[in-house]
Amino acid sequence: MKIFYSAASPFVRKTMIVAEELGIVDRIERLPAAASPVSRDRTIIPFNPLGQVPTFMTDDEQVLFDSKVICEYLNDKFGGKLFGDEHTRWSVLTDHAAADGVIAASLLVRYELLARPEALQWNEWIDGQTDKITTGLQYFEDKAATLEDRIDIVTITLACAFDYLDFRLPDFNWQKRFPALKAWYDKFSVRPSIATTRPK
Repeated sequence: MKIFYSAASPFVRKTMIVAEELGIVDRIERLPAAASPVSRDRTIIPFNPLGQVPTFMTDDEQVLFDSKVICEYLNDKFGGKLFGDEHTRWSVLTDHAAADGVIAASLLVRYELLARPEALQWNEWIDGQTDKITTGLQYFEDKAATLEDRIDIVTITLACAFDYLDFRLPDFNWQKRFPALKAWYDKFSVRPSIATTRPK
């Protein structure tokens, strides 16, 4: 198995945490990539027309892209239980979408601040995406008690969201704004798959 890899990407990180939790991370070859919304990495495009990471190749040479697809493939292929059972699957997938949305909004803010010249930056866009992060995290703050003792695609994705905010948008200061999530994450973040993949 192979993956186009960027250590700073929260979506790549999510995929690798899933692989770590499933015990197969050492079976995945990491192919260096420099995907960007502006300067696109042309080495990825023959495998993924969007040119994005993560892009994943299975042992039978099937190409998968989008972290949601890759994570679910790995979970199914290697007997994981990260996507709930027949009773919880739809609520898990819905919460996964909410946590993924927080990451996506964070990336859009980061791109606006990094890729767009300062004179052309759109403050209303930044405010709108920042509000999406806020309401997304409030959704989980209100149900933080349900996260206890869970290791699944939702808690993994939230971990990636929190650490990406700390890494790229520290002024958002989610820890002070969402104390129940902070209390939960202080315990969850010592898990080896989380601690060893944190962006630096």
